[in-house]
Amino acid sequence: MQSLTNTPTRYGWAMIVLHWLIGIVFIGQFVLGVVMVRTTSQRTSFELIQLHKSFGFLLLGLIILRIAWRLGNAAPPLPASVGTLERRAAPLAHFALYAFQIALPLSGWALVSVSTLEIPTMPFDLFVMPNLPLTESDAAESFWTSAHWYLAYAGIALVALHIAAALRHHFLLRDSVLRRMITPSSGGE
Repeated sequence: MQSLTNTPTRYGWAMIVLHWLIGIVFIGQFVLGVVMVRTTSQRTSFELIQLHKSFGFLLLGLIILRIAWRLGNAAPPLPASVGTLERRAAPLAHFALYAFQIALPLSGWALVSVSTLEIPTMPFDLFVMPNLPLTESDAAESFWTSAHWYLAYAGIALVALHIAAALRHHFLLRDSVLRRMITPSSGGE
């Protein structure tokens, strides 16, 4: 039987599902963000922005859940074949991924909070999300727009590096690093 929690050699179902769901939403958010600012139809752009905000709040909730789950479920150690430098870099890379996945939705939330347009945010049309207690101004909106843009591009670059590292482990090093995030642990492991 496969386990919900991590074992010493593999991740459990909870971490695997959160990992891939967050990855898909994160990459999807980047694509949606690029498309929504290039759309010429104001109505379509508005709808895409609302969808982008909805998925941003979903991403924030999922990453908080993942971090909480991670704090209670130790990650399996890297295989013995992984070198010292990579062993030291891996936790820093994961920390950076978590930081960007939190910073991006928060910067987006800050952006809509300071906007002088005062358009309410309604995640998936379920409720009105309150704004952060920030002062509305064109200057603040410009700052948070830039911050959100730079964080998005840096975050997607970090995700690309993460994917490249996983593929390197799988195809070149032929170790279990990627497989353990695909196939869940079994309770008896």
